[in-house]
Amino acid sequence: MSSFRYQAVEAGGAPVKGVIEAENRKAALQLLGQRGLFPSLLEPCAAGTAAAAGQRGRAVEAVPEAPAAAAGWRIGGGVKRKEITALTREMSALLGAAIPIPQALEGLGEGEENPALRAVVVQISESVRKGASFSVALEEHPRLFTKLYVSMVRVGEEAGVLPKVMSDLAELLEHEDEIRGEVVSAVAYPAFVLLFGMVTVAVLLTVVLPKLFGMLQEMLTILPLPTLILLRVSGFLHSWWPYLLVALGGLIGGVRWYVRTSKGAERWDRVKLRIPVMGSMFRAAALSRFARTLGTLVKSGVSLLPALKIVENTIGNLVLAQMIAQVAEETRGGDSLAAPLRKLKIFPKTVIQMIAVGEETGRLDEMLLKVADIEERHMRARTKTMISLLAPALILVVGALVGFMVIALLLPIFKMSRAIH
Repeated sequence: MSSFRYQAVEAGGAPVKGVIEAENRKAALQLLGQRGLFPSLLEPCAAGTAAAAGQRGRAVEAVPEAPAAAAGWRIGGGVKRKEITALTREMSALLGAAIPIPQALEGLGEGEENPALRAVVVQISESVRKGASFSVALEEHPRLFTKLYVSMVRVGEEAGVLPKVMSDLAELLEHEDEIRGEVVSAVAYPAFVLLFGMVTVAVLLTVVLPKLFGMLQEMLTILPLPTLILLRVSGFLHSWWPYLLVALGGLIGGVRWYVRTSKGAERWDRVKLRIPVMGSMFRAAALSRFARTLGTLVKSGVSLLPALKIVENTIGNLVLAQMIAQVAEETRGGDSLAAPLRKLKIFPKTVIQMIAVGEETGRLDEMLLKVADIEERHMRARTKTMISLLAPALILVVGALVGFMVIALLLPIFKMSRAIH
């Protein structure tokens, strides 16, 4: 444990100072934030200083080490999405304490444990010190900070409400991380069942069964039909499995290359929306992202047309992005947001009515965020239903394959036993 001397501001505005013990600077910042303190100074102090502070009556807080950031998707340069979310939340707290952007970035860079993210934060800090705006400095790292991120920061700078915008942005990223984590955890068990079943069947067909079939063919001249079918499949896989692996790898690589092209990506996004059961999940996920992102942008002060353009580039589905582009064009002509959305027939009527009421009452951002909550509830319900049916279905499929192999092996054994009697 290390000791850090801090000066901070409470939520009510009262200044406080003291010494806190934590594993490192980043952990100390997180712990102060959890206690509702906004540090303006945080620096390491020697053990003797900490002891002296305790003798003068200054509380030395023994705090456990902050939990490390949970594993998540990497988005370039060895930086995880959740690390960007944590960085945004910490930056929001520091800016809320009236700490200048360069000093806040410098403090975060010193306390960052990930070397890749530390290097990025240092580069952003240097750019800001040289005169660039915070949003321009972030724009130099498009793999880490999306157009949505940069646009919201730019609006916060122009309106003079950057701490509030950073807080809204942190909430948006945390919500997306939460949804992503729920989906990943829900899919983990069926994926494990499928992978385990495929590996088991492959090992049986390519390693175990060929040896047993050799013995059975020596004992019986005529094998039962299920045994013959399994024999042919096992022999084919045993002889050709290296070539099949190469072909499968080539097929996967070709498909991945195709879906990365503009035409292939559009076709794949269109197919995803039409897949039975799962298509409605993809649509609900995309629409909730549309509503939450647009609502957050409007709440942060972005006007509707630029916000629609940002959402178009961040929704994650080219087919729906084209529809949003049409909505933006009609809105540019003077129409309300609800009217062109009603023509597309992608939102339920109740959702369109909520958006129309939000426009009429001047509370469009609140209604959009409520729409996002509704669509996310639908997505979660459909995901739970699908997963609850998918896992037993995969177990049945794997069990049926293994059962067929067992029957195919037992039939010739029964035939031999009858011949002996």
